Amino acid sequence: MVRFVRLLAVLSLFTAALPATAQVRIKDIADVEGVRDNQLVGYGLVVGLNNTGDKLDSAVFTRESLIGMLERLGVNTRDQVAKLSTKNVAAVMVTAELPAFARSGSRIDVAVSALGDATNLTGGTLLVTPLLAADGEVYAVAQGALATGAIAARGAATSVTRGVPTSARIANGATVEREVSYHLDKANLLRLGLRNPDLTTARRIEVAINKAIGPIAKTTDPRTVALDFGNRDPIETLAALEDLRVEPDSPAVVVVEEASGTIVMGANVRISTVAIAQGNLTIRVTETPMVSQPEPFSNGTTAVVPRTQVQVDDQHDRKLGILQGSVTLRDLVASLNALGVGPRDLISILQTIKAAGALQADLVVR
Repeated sequence: MVRFVRLLAVLSLFTAALPATAQVRIKDIADVEGVRDNQLVGYGLVVGLNNTGDKLDSAVFTRESLIGMLERLGVNTRDQVAKLSTKNVAAVMVTAELPAFARSGSRIDVAVSALGDATNLTGGTLLVTPLLAADGEVYAVAQGALATGAIAARGAATSVTRGVPTSARIANGATVEREVSYHLDKANLLRLGLRNPDLTTARRIEVAINKAIGPIAKTTDPRTVALDFGNRDPIETLAALEDLRVEPDSPAVVVVEEASGTIVMGANVRISTVAIAQGNLTIRVTETPMVSQPEPFSNGTTAVVPRTQVQVDDQHDRKLGILQGSVTLRDLVASLNALGVGPRDLISILQTIKAAGALQADLVVR
């Protein structure tokens, strides 16, 4: 609790030191339509595992893939299927993202995940794996040594695992074989897509572009700003407008993560006049039995005498706090800190304030 209060105090100092308006570049809040990544996926085999691969008896797809691969290499094992018992092979799914404007021959990272009952991919090598896009075409080919970054140790009575040993990565593990055709330099009409749709922000982007470059921008909806380059060079114009700075607007939202007790509040959050009282009733019952011994040479017997202590903590020192109307985020945090409210209690308070209609913001609970 003390560390939480100190952290909020430090954040408040930084907030006070920042200017009231924070301008950001257009390239940081909007994307150019068509300039995007493409997801790739493939199925492959990892070999060279230290007896931590799939069990061929239960993982039928691994066994059939191994037999098919050996046949393509000129090794016939169809007659010896029953004798295949290696645990050094694992079937895996390989995923990657093909960046925009990736050229043939360039390298991209890939992620490898176990598909069967393999327990550890550390030390394995991925064999040649074609990576397909949504259209079914092969855009890259992956191969290389895996790096899991995980630790797994097992003994007779216990085991220790850090990280996820069944998931690995290969840096620059795939070679791009097919390019996604897109000619940005020949586009006369483009659209900017806001990552956080907001009509006010879109309008500010339009005004900033038209003021700096000319009347080429038009807001069509809260997410989109259309650009008409006319006779201008698209590359030169985009390079000039993406560094323009605007002040993005944001809605009033309070996001609550109940699992971790994390609360994030936007700067536009406002609270109407409301009174807050927070406290709990805690009763502690402690049993400390005493042993009663009889006097010497008496006919008494040893007995256990119960001894009970009851403590009641109603937190009477907690006072009723009043938040004046239209307080800011900083005022809200300061008032709740004055009440000694922790993150868990703050979640309940915010939900109650929202139920009372005093929280002028959207409350998102995850």
